[in-house]
Amino acid sequence: MYSKNVSLRQLSSRTGVSKSTIQRIANNEISPRLDTLEKLAIGLKCRMTDLFESEFK
Repeated sequence: MYSKNVSLRQLSSRTGVSKSTIQRIANNEISPRLDTLEKLAIGLKCRMTDLFESEFK
C-alpha cells in the first residue's frame, strides 16, 4: 500500500475508515471498495491510482 508516513490512527481519523479495515487492506487480506479507495486517497492527498501496486505500469 502507498505510504506517506501516516499512522493507521491518523489515516483512520482523516478518512473515517476503521483502523482494522486499513490494516486488512494493507495486508492484502481484503480488497477495498472504490469508495474506500477514494477516502484513502483523499486522506493521503494522492490520486487513487497511486494506491495500486502493480508490476504492469
